[in-house]
Amino acid sequence: MPVDRNQIRALADEVGRFYVRERTMRRAQEAIRTLLASDVELDDAAVRGYLRAVTTYFTGFEREARGHLADLERRLARASQLQFNLTAERGVAARRVEATQGVLSHLAEVAPRYGA
Repeated sequence: MPVDRNQIRALADEVGRFYVRERTMRRAQEAIRTLLASDVELDDAAVRGYLRAVTTYFTGFEREARGHLADLERRLARASQLQFNLTAERGVAARRVEATQGVLSHLAEVAPRYGA
């Protein structure tokens, strides 16, 4: 099956939007870019090598990103629960303030009658 140059170029463009530090992937990207820039027909071995490098790199990259996302989701859930708990606790404290203010207000009315 002949290599679809446009598909490989589109994939290389998409990969090129990432800052790749890993040496193997960077070399594979440079090699495929060089081949795409020339009029040389892309051979199956070069394309398979490039696809293997992309698969290896981005599979690990995705796994790392998913792990980070899961960690953030757990942290957000804890933060949400903490906010819920603090909001409930604030409501209790506000009701206690209201109740004590009611007692103190009543005391202010009653105490002067008895010299307190």
